[in-house]
Amino acid sequence: MRKYSKLIVIVASYAALTLTALNIALRIPEHMGVIMGCFTAAAAVSLAILAFCLVNFERERARKEKENISRIMQSINAMAILWDADFRYVEVNSCLTNSIGYTSQDLSDIKTLKKVLPADAFAPSLQAVVNNRDEEFYVTAKGGAKVCTIWNTSIVSVSSDRKRTRYLMLSIGLDLSESIRMKEDLIKYSKELAESETRYTLSMELSEIGLLLKAAGRANYYVSEQLRNMLGINSEYVSDGVLRARFHPADVMIFDALGSAMTNCSAQDDETVRSVHCTEFRMLSADNTYRWYQFRYKINPGQTKLLADIGGAILDITKNKEKDSLIEKMAYIDDVTQIYNRNKFMQIGQEIFECSHDTDLNYWIIVLDIDNFHIINDTCGYTNGNKLLNEFGKAVQDALTTGGFGARIGGDNFALLIRDNGDEELPVNIIRSIQDKFKIICADKFSSQGMTCSAGYCKMSDGGEDFAKVLDHAEFSLSMSDGTKNDIIRYDNAVHDKIVRSAAIENELVSAIENHELVLYYQPKIHLGNGTLIGMEALIRWVKPDGTVVPPADFISVAESSLLITKISEFVLHEACRQNKAWQDMGLPPVTVSINLTAVDFYQTDVKESIMKALDATGLDPQWLDVELTESLALKDIDHAIQQMQEIRDLGVKLSMDDFGTGYSSLSYIQVLPITLLKLDRSFIMYLEEDEISREIVSAVIRIAKTKKIETIAEGIETIGQADILKEAGCDHAQGYFYGKPMPKDKFEEFMKMKAREAASVNA
Repeated sequence: MRKYSKLIVIVASYAALTLTALNIALRIPEHMGVIMGCFTAAAAVSLAILAFCLVNFERERARKEKENISRIMQSINAMAILWDADFRYVEVNSCLTNSIGYTSQDLSDIKTLKKVLPADAFAPSLQAVVNNRDEEFYVTAKGGAKVCTIWNTSIVSVSSDRKRTRYLMLSIGLDLSESIRMKEDLIKYSKELAESETRYTLSMELSEIGLLLKAAGRANYYVSEQLRNMLGINSEYVSDGVLRARFHPADVMIFDALGSAMTNCSAQDDETVRSVHCTEFRMLSADNTYRWYQFRYKINPGQTKLLADIGGAILDITKNKEKDSLIEKMAYIDDVTQIYNRNKFMQIGQEIFECSHDTDLNYWIIVLDIDNFHIINDTCGYTNGNKLLNEFGKAVQDALTTGGFGARIGGDNFALLIRDNGDEELPVNIIRSIQDKFKIICADKFSSQGMTCSAGYCKMSDGGEDFAKVLDHAEFSLSMSDGTKNDIIRYDNAVHDKIVRSAAIENELVSAIENHELVLYYQPKIHLGNGTLIGMEALIRWVKPDGTVVPPADFISVAESSLLITKISEFVLHEACRQNKAWQDMGLPPVTVSINLTAVDFYQTDVKESIMKALDATGLDPQWLDVELTESLALKDIDHAIQQMQEIRDLGVKLSMDDFGTGYSSLSYIQVLPITLLKLDRSFIMYLEEDEISREIVSAVIRIAKTKKIETIAEGIETIGQADILKEAGCDHAQGYFYGKPMPKDKFEEFMKMKAREAASVNA
């Protein structure tokens, strides 16, 4: 309606003027012809002027419209052509000229334009051009290159003159060259990827390697197809709970440690970021059996302690494990109980200690000891004792229902490593369950012995720079028992205070070793028959710079717990051999020097190797060295003890059992231990003169020893009466204050010279 509003106004105006002129003519009839003639002439002139103005107005409107469209076209970020139907007017934008290399003047020529555009771009009719939407064709650039484009054409303006109607069209084209290249690259990459995936899948299947990945913040693990086949899992993504449930109960702690590492790792942990970690565990597999797997993985942490990515390859190593089973059994499996031994327990414990460092995970360490286990060996024999140890080992393993690790760590000592679940009563409940089961085990065959077991325990976070120290805490708490059966003791502040005091002594002892404050004293051993000097016992003393002498009882236990005892024992062994050889080189009669071995020396070092080195270094003949072991030490692990002792005997070194009668008090041990000398404890000797029972016991021991061709020596002799009784009973040698106290080397040297003169005068 708006389009024709001006025309309506003009027509209405002329109609009104015509009616007015006609009305005037009718009122003046005599001038009607003149009036109508003048009106007609005026109307014709005005119409001519009006027509001329309208034509000019329309031309100006079309020009401005074309300019507006041209400006819009130039701003379009795509190729554009503004043209009329007969190509008398052609205008292009800069995007098109930049793309094909022609100028706008070149493309205003229809001949040039037809070189650029293909023939099918020129549709037979205007309507066909408009209808060909999203038409794709190649445009020829100035250099002859083909540019793939897609075009859309729209009529943007329509104008008419006396001769024809003029249509102005806008064609917009998009350059598809980059898209075509991307498409071709994508097709090529897809082909290569498909080939790569085929090779990858084939290699994964042939190598039997699965992938396990978990992204930061994701609830589930991604499980590769190969790993799903290995484990019998159907889903591509599995939860923590599903994966954890497939771990062997003894290896669940490893899974927990992996999860903890993801939530407690930051980009500042350089070692964690750089390292490829490796761990081994057992999982329930597709064949419904537990198989061994190795997981090689890396952790990709965030900048702070946020969730981290974790992922790596899982390899079935069951066959390798089977091949290594014999070595594993020899190195890590206890022969008697068929569970892990101390070596494996220390290895796993240190790994867990390091893995849980700076994380929220914590663990309980429990050490169990069968109370008075020696009673079983004494009354029922070693075979039954081993059976009881085997049953106890099963009870320890059965207690690991929630996951953990158990081992026999020596003799009748067992240990467990269990994850802390927040329940402070967890270790006590586990210990009591083992005690109850042990009571049932002993109810039949060993009911008369009243067998029980005690335990000490601590938490890994209670302190310690490594796992060995943490285990020491648990073992130390067990040693704090007052002898009550079925005792359960936790490492606490009182124990800690004692350890702190021991640490102070330990620090002083370290300095004492470095400053050569440790010296040897020597106590003589006398032949009861002729009173000659047959040997000496080397005894360690700590002489401080101010002359204060610290007795062994005040520092040896500290040295044993801190492993300084190894250095001390090495010093004692080398110095005793060196000094004895020096006295022999002086021409003094050769005698045997005795040294004492501790449990650390005997069970945690290569004793044979140490003795060989000392003898080689000093030149002392093996026959002049005597190694003394306490009865309780020798029988802590009877099988291991016999092996170690026999190796010492094979060197030609003498072997004595010290403090006989104070430990297990079983004469049957004389038959199995390869000893050359039996040392009667002073507790039997001190009552010889007034106690007939003591005399009978000593006489019986001496008689049995003689039947086994084992010499005897009594220690702690302080009176002539005791010496006479022992001599009459057939005891071979004597040691005690009656013959001489422990003496420093210079005084003992004088003592040796005196005894040599006495022997010479007797012989003369």
